[in-house]
Order: sequence, then C-alpha cells, then structure tokens
Amino acid sequence: MQAAQELLKTLYTMAMMVETRDAYTGGHLWRVSRFSGLLAQEMGLARGEVLRIMLGGFLHDLGKIGVPDAILNKRDRLTDDEYAVIKTHPQQGADLLREHPLAALAMEAVLMHHETPDGRGYPAGLKGDAIPMVARIVGIADAFDAMTSHRPYRAGMPIARALDIIRENLGSQFDRTCGEHFIALGEAGKLEHIVGHSEAGIPLQQCQACGPIIAIPRRMQDGDTVHCPSCGGGYRLHRQGQGLALAPTGEQDLLQVQRPVVDHELVAELVQEASACLQPVRQAGWLARLFA
Repeated sequence: MQAAQELLKTLYTMAMMVETRDAYTGGHLWRVSRFSGLLAQEMGLARGEVLRIMLGGFLHDLGKIGVPDAILNKRDRLTDDEYAVIKTHPQQGADLLREHPLAALAMEAVLMHHETPDGRGYPAGLKGDAIPMVARIVGIADAFDAMTSHRPYRAGMPIARALDIIRENLGSQFDRTCGEHFIALGEAGKLEHIVGHSEAGIPLQQCQACGPIIAIPRRMQDGDTVHCPSCGGGYRLHRQGQGLALAPTGEQDLLQVQRPVVDHELVAELVQEASACLQPVRQAGWLARLFA
C-alpha cells in the first residue's frame, strides 16, 4: 500500500504544479474535488467510488500543462482560436496520465469532464449514458466553480444564479440526475463552505494591485509574507479569528511570479484520504505489484 500512496502523491503533486500556472484559479482543484465528493455522496455512491471521484476532480485539469501561458492567463475573453487551444486540455491530460500506474483511477474524469449529455461537448462528443458517471459529476462541479469564481473579465456570480444556470441546462449541458442532486445541495446551503475557499476554512484572497488569486497555504502563520503569483507584489498575512487579511508590504519579488509551490501538508492529507479508493483495484493484475 505504501508504494500506491507514493504514486498517489505524484498525481496530486503534478496537479498542483499545473494549477500554479494559472494565476486566477487558486484552489480550483480542491474546490472541484470537494464539490464532486459531496455530489457523489448525495447520490448514494459507495465510499470507495466517492473517493475515486474526488481524486478525478482534483486531477481533471492536468492537460492545462500544455496550454500556453499567454492563453491560460489572458485577462480578456478568449478568441475562437484560443478557445480551440483550451479545448485540447482533456486529451493532453489523458496523454500525460496514460502511462501512470494509477491512470485508470482518474482517466475518465481527466478525459471526459467536458463531455455533455447533448453531444456538444469535447473531445469526443459523447452523449447521455455514454459519459461515465465520474465525468458527469466532475463536469458539473467544474462548471459551478467556474461560474462562482472571479475571473479577470468578470466577477464570480452568486451561488443561486449558478444553480439556476445548471437548472436551465439540465439534460443538455448537465446530466439531469446529477444536476438535480447538486442543486439540492446548493439550496440546502451545503456548498457555501467550499465556494471562495482554497482549502477548508481558508478564504481566497486577491492581489490588490492586479487582481489574481492569492491562495494561502494553511501552514502560513500570522505575519508571514505571501506574494501575488502574477505581479510578485508582497503582502503580510494577518489572521483575524477565523478570517484572513493581507496588508501590502510595498515590495515586489519577481522571482515569486507563478513560482510552482506545492503544499506538501495538503498533499499528504489528500493521499491519506484517497487511499481507500485503491481498495477496489487491489486485486487487479496490473496493480498487484503495488500491494505486495
């Protein structure tokens, strides 16, 4: 089992490294993973399957490693050509993941999270039940987080409005059954502790100078300095009860711009949590050596 946990660690670490390239989506992978897990639980799926879906939610954007920075961090709406590049990320993610020994645990989420019931999704244009459950769940979680998160060209929308959009597109963009369960979660107030956070209890911060997200690692203490991943501007962290505040230091460190930072404490926690999803594949011949 130790070998499998080490392999899980490589997947989570790789996903975090990819996320650091996008200055506007701090915590996106954690939020999509959590939304996906809540939805899978709400639908009554087994614990091992819930954890596998959460893993897929965290890894779903692996393919963005192949999207140029100029497109990934563009501060305006994408052109059709740029959007076409973005649409390559599921296949690129699948290609990146393919040779990993645990690829089967997350491949469907990585490759198919942008497929839609009406067949207008990508990369394969799958329809309805041809889309695996994990991809349907992660697809809703991904879209919801995109709608409720700030972008350089628009503010994040209220939870209620995002739920209305999901409701309006049930059966076309979103799986009807999954979507109805997700709407129920939102209307019951069970998504609010995830929206706008990069980890449990850690609300997102924004650079006061240029706008991108500054995700605060849980290990940071009161008085520590953090930097904007876009402009390198420095901020002093102040913990205020259960909240956080950032005070500009007036200093800039360009070496901190989009610097790949992995929260190893969070990775260790995620690996421990996800280990149970390995149980269903313990007996698979191609994984047998991992559990010797």
